[in-house]
Amino acid sequence: MTSGDSSSFVQPVHVAVAAIVNERDEVLVARRPQHVHQGGLWEFPGGKVEAGETVEQALAREIDEELGLQVTAARPLIRIEHRYPDKAVCLHVWRVDRWRGQPGGREGQPLRWTAVRELDPEEFPVANRRIIRALQLPDRYLITPEPGADPETFLDALGRALARGVRLVQLRAKSSPVPELDALVTQSLALCRRHGARLLVHASAGFSVAAAADGVHLDSATLMALTERPLGPEHWVAASCHDAREVEHAGTIGVDFVVVSPVAATASHPQARPIGWEGLAALTEAAGIPVYALGGLGPADLPAAQRHGAQGIAAIRGLWEPDDGPTV
Repeated sequence: MTSGDSSSFVQPVHVAVAAIVNERDEVLVARRPQHVHQGGLWEFPGGKVEAGETVEQALAREIDEELGLQVTAARPLIRIEHRYPDKAVCLHVWRVDRWRGQPGGREGQPLRWTAVRELDPEEFPVANRRIIRALQLPDRYLITPEPGADPETFLDALGRALARGVRLVQLRAKSSPVPELDALVTQSLALCRRHGARLLVHASAGFSVAAAADGVHLDSATLMALTERPLGPEHWVAASCHDAREVEHAGTIGVDFVVVSPVAATASHPQARPIGWEGLAALTEAAGIPVYALGGLGPADLPAAQRHGAQGIAAIRGLWEPDDGPTV
């Protein structure tokens, strides 16, 4: 939420919001009436959480009242606090993947199904735009091992990971010299494009190399040294975080998503104290941006991570072939 002095603080209105996604990866949106706040813009359906209701109860009630649908499978997606000039809202956004009934605008509101990848943030209230970011991110974030001296073996393994369904990749190459890294980014990006995946670069070479890909991944020290977002909105910016202070700073400078670790104990960092599922839940609730859980996790942990508010999991060992090289 935008900060302000205590005299101007307004208690936020808590709203249950549904991102209803069908099997074609389209999301259902409704147009707001012209006479209401943010009228004429498209929005994700939902409504105010009434006294005595849980968010899940409010979500089920609002979607039945607004659309005539009965929610049968939903999970937390993201929690967003936002202050407009005239009001403050806290959006509790759930992704709805299964329901009964056919949607209809019971309050006369126009509806449309829109492909998630084609959602235009400019058509939505500002508070809804981070929902679009969360919807467009996959539930798995592959962190590659260091490429080492054999780029062919590395690229073969990356290709296999992409063929298994990975759609978001962090090319971690902190020890690679710039000339070799430039070539590796070009080749890795071509592979990712072939599979419809995005490539972020985590390297000590700086932001110029990352700008040649889809974006950059920042370690926590680099994140905390920045006072503004390092790349424009045409690129993605992600960051590694370990506590609430780092997560808050990531949101302040406009990072698109963060990776929080360690959630569980790891062999590679035995000295690091795990935050556990409840610690993850506390950070995802406060973040206001998508959060990936990292540390001792694999694909089998995805449902638990999402139940605790995470976008999904990030992993090396769990998403990269173990015999393709050293993992951590």
